[in-house]
Amino acid sequence: MSIVNQASYFAAGAHAAVGQKRKYTGEDYIHHPARVVALVRPVARKLTTMTAAAWLHDVVEDTKVTIEQIEQHFGEEVAALVEQLTDPSVPSDGNRASRRAIDREHTSRASPEAKTIKLADVIDNASSIMLADASFAKVYMTEKRELLKVLTEGHPVLFAKAKEMVDDYFEETSL
Repeated sequence: MSIVNQASYFAAGAHAAVGQKRKYTGEDYIHHPARVVALVRPVARKLTTMTAAAWLHDVVEDTKVTIEQIEQHFGEEVAALVEQLTDPSVPSDGNRASRRAIDREHTSRASPEAKTIKLADVIDNASSIMLADASFAKVYMTEKRELLKVLTEGHPVLFAKAKEMVDDYFEETSL
């Protein structure tokens, strides 16, 4: 079995083990990483590594899996990407704005490959949030406008798509 298939099964099992569902749709959480993979695959410079990391991008943050376990199962390069994609802030770091600033600083130091995966994550999350929660969308899209400032090294096609989503959101809400 390929490392990408292993990553998809591993991610599905990890998210299912904690009963994780998508907040707005109630669908099994694994559908989100699948959509991120679909966005990353056509633009990935390191196809296998980036695709595996895209499957695993929320596993450490949202389940009981550790970076060390990711490295043990998928190797150092995939684990490094997953670590770069894992927000380091914790509730004791302060309010939401403080935590997002810590996360943004962490992301600013990420590789172009990790930033590409993060752009795909933003695109998928923004789509569902804008449809399902107009009041939170304003907060979320404001955060993403700031995050895009540190994602410029990600793939230009995904950057343009994410930026267009954010810009269109603010154009439409200012009317």
